[in-house]
Amino acid sequence: MSCCCELDLLEGGPPYLRGCLDSCKLAGLALLLSGSITLQILACALYNNWWPMLTLVMYVLIPMPLLFFGGGSLEVITSADSGEWADFAKFLTGFSVVGSLCIPSILYHAQIIQAAAMCMAFASFFLLMITVSLFAKMLDNDY
Repeated sequence: MSCCCELDLLEGGPPYLRGCLDSCKLAGLALLLSGSITLQILACALYNNWWPMLTLVMYVLIPMPLLFFGGGSLEVITSADSGEWADFAKFLTGFSVVGSLCIPSILYHAQIIQAAAMCMAFASFFLLMITVSLFAKMLDNDY
């Protein structure tokens, strides 16, 4: 099922309705992002152990290779023949994504954090990735 904006059902309707729907999409993305941040903070605060906040460093590092080596475009990720620097950006981005999943796992394996904190950190990561992918899809649909 697709959005009514994609089916051109709003073609004859008032012009402010499309802006309202775009605002609702942005509000939904903001709620998903705030839910991700809340889960990350709860993973630390509920168990009085702030080591899971170490994954925030990786969250900051995830978009950096695409910004520096990929030209800041999301099309670099999906294209197969984008060049050596774009391939390097894909590698570093993948390394950052795997690192943000490995940090809670290693902390749990070393018995520094509890299993519930690790699961909350994973849920925070997946919610963040869903938010980023929906935002990228929303940007692609605007053009």
